Amino acid sequence: MSTTGATADPLAALGALPGVADSVESVRKAVDRVYGHRIMRRRSNEITSEAALRGARGSAALSGADWALEEVRRRTDFSGDDEARVVGAALRLTAEAGQLLSIWRQSPLRVLARLHLVAAAEQGGQVGRPRQQGEPVDEPLVTQPLPSAADVSARLEGLSELVIAGSSAPALVTAAVVHGELLALRPFVSHNGLVARTAERIVLVGSGLDPKSVCPAEVGHAELGREAYLAAFDGYLSGTADGMAAWIAHCGKAVGLGARESTAVCEALQRGAA
Repeated sequence: MSTTGATADPLAALGALPGVADSVESVRKAVDRVYGHRIMRRRSNEITSEAALRGARGSAALSGADWALEEVRRRTDFSGDDEARVVGAALRLTAEAGQLLSIWRQSPLRVLARLHLVAAAEQGGQVGRPRQQGEPVDEPLVTQPLPSAADVSARLEGLSELVIAGSSAPALVTAAVVHGELLALRPFVSHNGLVARTAERIVLVGSGLDPKSVCPAEVGHAELGREAYLAAFDGYLSGTADGMAAWIAHCGKAVGLGARESTAVCEALQRGAA
């Protein structure tokens, strides 16, 4: 996404695109249903923990480690094969996200570096910093041409400025742009998809839309599937009004499905308590 243009608040301009308001309203209703559930008033910590687990599983699935939820729940060692390490990274990122909320609005680049450090600690000197020119990127899901290291640096700085400046745009719009821009840039040598989806979560939680982190968009992204995810991402990359609106709508559907998942968890807990 270009951060230059006639408007001082490009995110707000995206919020005004046709159809985006409908997506925002749909997400708000889905989130309100979860927060209005009677179980949330008594057992919100359990819902948050379960949402974190399911969100990590969903994000890992999109990055090639599509494990059953119960396998993720059961496993204690994530140091084995490549899939196990992806799942472990997703779980660590979900746990770390809540510790970074207060830093995000002041220093998003610092948060992104920390997220990569948490996800990919085994990669030595390449960890926790944007990739340098010529360094390969391990991101099998996203195959579009990589921006140059110089472009990455400039666009990360632009994204950081947008976040720090704040916006009147709905949280969904900001979260979708952060997610899409990080996928487009792939600023690190690995784990970019996991980091991008974690950053989306941080925006949704930190904005106050989902303060208890019980509406995991990662669940929805996984449920909608890789094909739909990549098709919507192509819309983001196009930079057109229709393409951007389609990407925002896709992210809205993902948040709605995450909210539905946690509503189902509330219902299950309520039945168990009855």
